[in-house]
Amino acid sequence: MFDFSTVIDRHGTWCTQWDYVADRFGAADLLPFTISDMDFATAPCVIDAISKRLSHGVLGYSRWKNDEFLGAIQHWYKQRFNSSINPEHVVYGPSVIYMVAELIRQWSNTGDGVVVHTPAYDAFYKAIEGNGRKVAAVPLHQAAEGWQCDMTLLETALSQPENKILLLCSPHNPTGKVWTREELTTMAALCEKHGVRVISDEIHMDMTWSGRKHIPWCDVASNDWALFTSGSKSFNIPALTGAYGLIGNEQSRNAYLNALKGRDGLSSPSVPALVAHIAAYTEGEGWLDALRDYLQGNMRFIACELNAAFPELNWQPPESTYLAWIDLRPLHIDDKLLQKVLIEQQKVAIMPGYTYGEEGNGFVRLNAGCPRSKLEKGVQGLINALHAVR
Repeated sequence: MFDFSTVIDRHGTWCTQWDYVADRFGAADLLPFTISDMDFATAPCVIDAISKRLSHGVLGYSRWKNDEFLGAIQHWYKQRFNSSINPEHVVYGPSVIYMVAELIRQWSNTGDGVVVHTPAYDAFYKAIEGNGRKVAAVPLHQAAEGWQCDMTLLETALSQPENKILLLCSPHNPTGKVWTREELTTMAALCEKHGVRVISDEIHMDMTWSGRKHIPWCDVASNDWALFTSGSKSFNIPALTGAYGLIGNEQSRNAYLNALKGRDGLSSPSVPALVAHIAAYTEGEGWLDALRDYLQGNMRFIACELNAAFPELNWQPPESTYLAWIDLRPLHIDDKLLQKVLIEQQKVAIMPGYTYGEEGNGFVRLNAGCPRSKLEKGVQGLINALHAVR
C-alpha cells in the first residue's frame, strides 16, 4: 500500500542532510547517512490534511490548545502505549530541544549539573553546556542482554547536591536502548529520593523493535517531571517545526508556558504542524506500521552484510530508532582514519561515534531511514572503508 523504495531527490530543498553535508564533513558530493530525518515522503494522510488546510487560504494566528490537537495526542498514547494522559498536562513548543533547554534554565542554576546517560545525543551536550550547566555523565555499558545502566553509578550521580536534573533519552539515542518498566521505576524512585527533577526526551517513542515496548515517563513518574516529544521523527515532518509534551506539576507548567508566551513570544504555533500531528495520530497508524516493517528490514540488511564481511563484529540491530549504532571496536581501527577514507575514497557521510561523547569512540551511527537502494551503497561504502583501514 505504501512505497518506501522509490528514491526521492532531496537536493535543492535546503535539506540539512543532503544540501549542507559539507558543513560537517567538508565535502559536498557525499551520500549522507547523518542527521536523523528520513528520505521518505511523509504519510499520505498528512499531505492530504495539510493540502486541505492550505486550500482554505487564510493562515493567521492560531492556538495549539484545541480539542482536535489534544484529542489526537490522547488517542495516540492510548492506542500505541495504552497510556491515559491528562490533557491539562500538555504543553507546546517549537522543538523538543527548545523545551528541554527551557526547563534546564528553569529547574537549575548556572554551574549546576545535569545527569545524562552517555554516549548521548550531541544536542544534549549543547543544551546543557550552552546554558552554563555541567554534564554529569553516567556511561551505559554493553552486556549480553543489551545496553545497561549501572543503577548504583546513577544513584551516585543523582546524590550529588549540585546535580538538579536527570535528562533522560527514552528510547536512547544513539544506542537504541528501550528502557524497561523496571528500569524506569527504579530511576523514578532514585530521583524522588534525591530530589532530582526529570526531563524525558521521547521523540523516538514510536520506533521500537523486537517486541520492545516504549513506556512513557508519565506512567512511572512521581516527582517533578516533564516529558517532551513530537511526531517529527515518526512521520518525517521536522521541517514543519512543532513539538509537545507533558509537565506534571502545575507551577512548573505555568512557568514554562509563561516563558514560551511572554518572554519568547511563541504562543502561536505552526498551523501545518498542528494539522500534520492531528492527521498522523488519527489516520497514520497503518502507514507508520508499514514504515516500521521496512525499517526493520533495513536493520536486518545492515546486520547481514556487516557480519558477512566481518564476523567478529556480530552486530545486532538496536532495540529502537532507525539509527544503527555500530560497534567497530573489535576491528581495532582508527576513527579519524576511517572518516577520512569514508569521505575521500567512498564518498559516504556516516556520523562518527565520538560526536556523542567519549564513550562513542570506536562506533559509527548510520541513519538507515532511507530506501534500500541507498542503504546498499552506504553499507558497501562502510565495508570498503573498513577493509582499507585495517
